Amino acid sequence: MITMQKPTQQALKRLILSSLLMASPALLAQEEAVEYKAQALSDTLTMLIGKGGNVAISAGDEGVYLVDDQFPNIADQLLAQIRKISDKPIRFVINTHYHADHSGGNEALAGQGAVIIAHDNIRQRMSTEQFNQFWNASTPAATPAALPVITFNDTVSLHLNGEKTVVYHVPRAHTDGDSVIHFTGSNAIHMGDNYFNGLYPFIDLDGGGSVQGMIAAIDKALSLSDEETKIIPGHGPLSTPAELRNHRDFLQKATVQVKALLDQGMSLDQAIAARPTAEWDDTLGKVWITPAQFVTFIYNSLTGVEHFTRTADNSKD
Repeated sequence: MITMQKPTQQALKRLILSSLLMASPALLAQEEAVEYKAQALSDTLTMLIGKGGNVAISAGDEGVYLVDDQFPNIADQLLAQIRKISDKPIRFVINTHYHADHSGGNEALAGQGAVIIAHDNIRQRMSTEQFNQFWNASTPAATPAALPVITFNDTVSLHLNGEKTVVYHVPRAHTDGDSVIHFTGSNAIHMGDNYFNGLYPFIDLDGGGSVQGMIAAIDKALSLSDEETKIIPGHGPLSTPAELRNHRDFLQKATVQVKALLDQGMSLDQAIAARPTAEWDDTLGKVWITPAQFVTFIYNSLTGVEHFTRTADNSKD
């Protein structure tokens, strides 16, 4: 039997929602005071939860580098949090993917002297306007100052602050430009949005994502882990390999159950109505992504439809 970690407090739900509610392109111009939560994972590594994706901050004698940098309109608040941890130069930012809640601070961080590192596909997507069927909205191209200046195809490594950090591209996962980042000395892995801890995941079909790739990304992270590895999700609280393994098994089982309906010849609407994810809907489907939207992600991944299909059911808020 597959069991899932359940949010046990309303505070956990509020924490997750606080990082997601600004994700819509229409809300990026708004600014509000952010309540940050910093959690030390080693002598040099800190996980920072605020608005947008979770940030990893490596700080030591050789400087500071980040994984992800949240939204553009709150970059000053993120910088203030970094300065509470270290006053050393900010040397690098690694983007796990192109979404603005993970790469929106690029321009501000570049203005502080940071070099932006990302997969080739991230620079490509950020360089042009993107239309997303899930949001039913367009995101304009990023400014030149916000674009990654070092890009890679497969892996890239950093050797700073007493440890080797390896960035692994994971194809067609949450998007087509995702990476998981392994802090080898700190025994920690940043999953980006290949792991939403405590809720149904957003799989960006329009951005090249797929449920198969997301499962493979989790398998990659688990292959790099031992039982003591600290798992940083894209959204939600710090996790463990055991919880990540449960999440992977849930994704696989949900995929098998949707495929069974597809094999019976069911349409997307029929598959949604059959509720193949019913056993998880109450715990994971009431935070952000709805059961109907999650089934759509899986169904379209399996049928090769590379965009979110909007229907009367899955478009409900």
